[in-house]
Amino acid sequence: MREYLLTLCITAAVTYLLTGPVRKFAIVAGAMPEIRARDVHREPTPRLGGIAMFFGLCAGLLVADHLTNLNEVFAKSNEPRALLSGAALIWLIGVLDDKFEIDALIKLGGQMIAAGVMVMQGLTILWLPIPGVGNVALTQWQGTLLTVALVVITINAVNFVDGLDGLAAGMVCIAAGAFFLYAYRIWYSYGIEAAAPGTLFAAILMGMCLGFLPHNMHPARIFMGDSGSMLIGLVLSAGAISITGQVDPDALALFTGSEKAAVHQTVPVYIPLLLPLTIIAVPAADLVLAIVRRTWRGQSPFAADRGHLHHRLLEIGHSHSRAVLIMYFWSALIAFGALAYSVNSASMWIVLGVVFLSAVGLVLLLLPRFTPRAPQWAQAFVPPRYRRRRAEEAAEAVEAASGESAPADDRAPVTAGTTGVNGATALGPRSRAAKDRKVRI
Repeated sequence: MREYLLTLCITAAVTYLLTGPVRKFAIVAGAMPEIRARDVHREPTPRLGGIAMFFGLCAGLLVADHLTNLNEVFAKSNEPRALLSGAALIWLIGVLDDKFEIDALIKLGGQMIAAGVMVMQGLTILWLPIPGVGNVALTQWQGTLLTVALVVITINAVNFVDGLDGLAAGMVCIAAGAFFLYAYRIWYSYGIEAAAPGTLFAAILMGMCLGFLPHNMHPARIFMGDSGSMLIGLVLSAGAISITGQVDPDALALFTGSEKAAVHQTVPVYIPLLLPLTIIAVPAADLVLAIVRRTWRGQSPFAADRGHLHHRLLEIGHSHSRAVLIMYFWSALIAFGALAYSVNSASMWIVLGVVFLSAVGLVLLLLPRFTPRAPQWAQAFVPPRYRRRRAEEAAEAVEAASGESAPADDRAPVTAGTTGVNGATALGPRSRAAKDRKVRI
């Protein structure tokens, strides 16, 4: 565990220290695209944050290769080298897209090639554990197609959710944390060495996200861009492939009595990790909804719009920071809820806890729909938005004295998008002076 934590800290430190110089390089290189209609930030912000994250990945792998215990991962498996090859390719495509805005189909082709490079070096799904059946071996073509599909879906799910400051990095960090605990349990508790690469990938992924988040939280000083979002999506999918497609459930049968029992014991997390969409369920749901929405309108599935889940949160009145925290909450609830259920699926307390937290999350989600006002004695203990304004109190006093209702406010409601202010986040049109405003390096 100490070596995993050391690798995580080194990765986070390198990513954090390099993000500042990378920001200056992005400004000089002109990687600061114009603000689009679907964006929620108001000032041009440099991209290319994925450069720092990629070098953090390289530093983490380099350090792990020189540690006493983690060195065995590199000696017994080719998966770290496969990950580095695929990550370098997808990172290069992302850098070109951040600078030159390459076509979506070209990016999709690059994602498939990066996945194919990892498959060629051994990072692929070899079998599927099916509950009640046992191990089902896959042919080479079946494993290749399933691996490529998993990588491409995960990359685009993470890329789709990268719409608010700190959102994608935080959600992937939460998913990687849950994944790390699950993989470490398989490696340490059952002594299965094949789970060590997936555990290492999860630790490095957490370090990449934690090192970048201080620069990316609202208001963000730099964006990770496609070079970062596609990179962390690929690393997350590589860990899932390594655990699910490489670890033989028959090894668990030594402790559970049979292969079928081993597969059944690891449900419902072992199977969902095959498709890590349950760990990144929020961006995956956003991906599916976006494709259906755009296809229904007759648009291309790759056409950008303002209908993502984080845009909806802003539209109903949440501030930028609170929308991000809500997305964090649901990601953590799904990931760690599944993790807890895998440890003890017979515990009713876990199910009740998940149900209770889900109810709390729904209340927080719909909170802007209700604007309760605190009583006079509680004014000093609640946020300003829930305090009773003096004008409202005066209007209520006049209404109570005269018996007539106060005149209604005939101003049009503020909506997210092209006009007005939404929550605590200004989404209105930029002033002309903003175009001439220079970004300080």
